[in-house]
Amino acid sequence: MSGHTDNSILINADIDTVWTITNDLASWPRLFTEYASVEILETTANTFRFRLTMHPDENGTAWSWVSERTLDPVNHEVRAYRVETGPFEYMHIHWTYTREGAGTRMRWVQDFHLRPSAPVDDEQMTKNINANTAREMAVIRDKVELAAAGAASPALSVPEQV
Repeated sequence: MSGHTDNSILINADIDTVWTITNDLASWPRLFTEYASVEILETTANTFRFRLTMHPDENGTAWSWVSERTLDPVNHEVRAYRVETGPFEYMHIHWTYTREGAGTRMRWVQDFHLRPSAPVDDEQMTKNINANTAREMAVIRDKVELAAAGAASPALSVPEQV
């Protein structure tokens, strides 16, 4: 068995704004509630290798891992996977952005499989990811919509075009 999640949210902002804000890795600790820090380790064209560290959990453990993320700005798609897999045998993530009316639908599809030694199984992790994703997507939607309206802090505002 393996795990699979498929979640999306409609964001009331144009696709370029949503794309720019959600793919600015340096701002992820301000964009996501669960990330304490991001360290970009390597950048090659549209591919980024980076370390994510979460805020400590209820036991004081700050989970951290390295991921690689490749952006396809023409098709508004992102493919990512965990390099340091931790409890996962693999974790693959596909983000897509599509225009929907005046807004943008952001979708995250995650496919994974946990190691037998992991503290939870694929079914439990699927439930955890679905719950966390719904929460994080709602927070991101709100922050992006505020930035698009010009009401956000400069850290999440849309970068000026040069």
